[in-house]
Amino acid sequence: MQIADRIEQVFLAQRGALFPWAPVFLAIGIGLYFALRWEPQPVHYAAALCICAVAGVAGVAGWRGGPVLGPLCWALALVAAGICLAGARAHLVAGPQIGWRYYGPVEGRIVGMDRSASDAVRLVLDRVVLDRVAPSATPARVRVSLHGEQGFADLRPGQIVIMTAHLSVSNGPVEPDSFDFRRHAWFLGLGAVGYTRTPVLLLAPSSGDQPVFAARMWLSNHVQTALPGETGAFAAAVMAGDRSGMGQATLDALRVSNLAHLLAISGLHMGLLSGFVFSLFRLGFAAWPAVGLRVPAKKLSALLALIVAAFYLALSGGNVATERAFVMVAVVLVAVMLNRRALTLRAVAVAGLIILTLRPEALIGPGFQMSFAATTALVAVFGWLRDADLPRLPGWLRPVAAVVVSSAVAGLATAPLGAAHFNQFAHYGLIANLLSVPLMGALIMPAAVLATCLMPFGLEALPLWVMGQGLSWILSVAHWISGLEGARGAVWSPPAVVLPLMALGALFVMLWQGALRWSGLVPVALSLALWAGQERPVLLIAADGALVGAMTGQGRALSRAKGAGFVAQNWLDHDGDASAQEVAAALWQEPMPLPFGTGGHLIHLRGKSAEQASCSVQDWLVLDRPAPRSLPCHVFDSRSLRRSGAVAVHLVRGEPVVTTMRDLTGQRLWHGGARSRQ
Repeated sequence: MQIADRIEQVFLAQRGALFPWAPVFLAIGIGLYFALRWEPQPVHYAAALCICAVAGVAGVAGWRGGPVLGPLCWALALVAAGICLAGARAHLVAGPQIGWRYYGPVEGRIVGMDRSASDAVRLVLDRVVLDRVAPSATPARVRVSLHGEQGFADLRPGQIVIMTAHLSVSNGPVEPDSFDFRRHAWFLGLGAVGYTRTPVLLLAPSSGDQPVFAARMWLSNHVQTALPGETGAFAAAVMAGDRSGMGQATLDALRVSNLAHLLAISGLHMGLLSGFVFSLFRLGFAAWPAVGLRVPAKKLSALLALIVAAFYLALSGGNVATERAFVMVAVVLVAVMLNRRALTLRAVAVAGLIILTLRPEALIGPGFQMSFAATTALVAVFGWLRDADLPRLPGWLRPVAAVVVSSAVAGLATAPLGAAHFNQFAHYGLIANLLSVPLMGALIMPAAVLATCLMPFGLEALPLWVMGQGLSWILSVAHWISGLEGARGAVWSPPAVVLPLMALGALFVMLWQGALRWSGLVPVALSLALWAGQERPVLLIAADGALVGAMTGQGRALSRAKGAGFVAQNWLDHDGDASAQEVAAALWQEPMPLPFGTGGHLIHLRGKSAEQASCSVQDWLVLDRPAPRSLPCHVFDSRSLRRSGAVAVHLVRGEPVVTTMRDLTGQRLWHGGARSRQ
């Protein structure tokens, strides 16, 4: 009885502070859906809905009956709801996928343009027509990378174009337990991706049915004409969400200096824009007493700032990151209109619930994780500083302290996530942000707003020049910081359990009330220990058999110096190795000893040489085509790899243990079908 009373006292102390936990438990349910190896069937969703309904009713009843039963029932209901939401979203975006390698004419309407990691312009097409492919089997959208001389300036939103292209379904993970590119493409609605080396031909001009996209591209072109070079491309990214003009060298400098977040139209841009517009309208009402004294100026300013933010959302393309930023800003502005405190953990929780309900898949993306980690940490820390009895700083020093504290807190909160997702750590990121972020708020975003407002009158030259000066400064900071010795720290990928464990521990520290909150540091420390003790696979085999990587004392040896560059770069990044593919390929030997000391060799054969394959019993053989005959060694050929996906081999107590992509991901909707658990 004493234990039960003690638990009840603990939950009573949380009264009024439990709502921020709602998106956490909803996220747990969403995470469970994506972690499943089998696709839930209708009976499973029905069971989850029943659990959600029963637990919800019990939560309402239990809320009055005691402080423990109600919250626990609501937590269970939210977990079940998360599973159902994620499943419903996955089926809602379902569409035909190409299950073979297609080569031939591709016709479609341009509905998206961006740039790939290899610096190629990419087109997203809808209304797709493929040669000898039935409309029912044709993907709703495809994405094609353009190589060679294409005349990109002639491409316009809404145009009907045709080209000869290679298409296939998006690749799966480059190794087991890594990012699933096929799942990402599924939720983007892409039924195929590919490339073309032939010119893109215009079939029909735009009919004007893509007005927002056309306005974005017009704004981007106009800005880049006024501000040539990388500065103009940066301005186009900030104002119109168009990064297609950014060069890879500049993008890399921004990443290494931890300034890449300034490219994305995210919470920072949306917050700065909304804050500037809100302050501008409040100042205008104050300067016009005849109106300002007769209307609720603060609430009206918040409403007008919300309208401007919605316009910015539409103009920027309305991608997931911008939608997330708009929701968070909208929650704050609505709180102002309702006379509520704007920056609270409740406001962050409301934004999280809205986004996870609309786009459950956002949970597993770095954008959602990093933005909410930074926002939650900032609100929690500044809330603590507001309530703490600390000496007050001089007025002139408070803005400086606010910038330093916010940059440090946001950097600390997002650093583990950035390291886990991108395998790098910006050692001088805090310095770069201190030199750049204040300029973004004080100069660049106000100039962007003025330029947009003056553009219809042809008076945008001066604010665009001012904006360009600020962006040039940020680019110079990025190049300077990225050029410093040791600016980029390489980090190996953590086990899958690390980030959820770390997040739950950190959230417990920030959300729980009382001294017990510090127990959340235990799972955080455990997650870091698991990360530090992670053993990378001693052998990796690409899903198409085109590349093999074996771990040596000097690093991972790759079987090819050129080709399969995307897979090679990801493997090296996951190892925490900053080497180039050519350097890793120099470690490869012919024949290559097996990395687990059984006396055999690792043999990788491609093309026609695979037809003459031979091996001994101790050898492991990898082929990019079907094995020609029964061989005595351990064989991975194109047939077996097509079924298994990428392969990783770990050493467990000195013995090799083979893990395939299919072992970990199972059979999900985005892998070509749904199969219930056996």
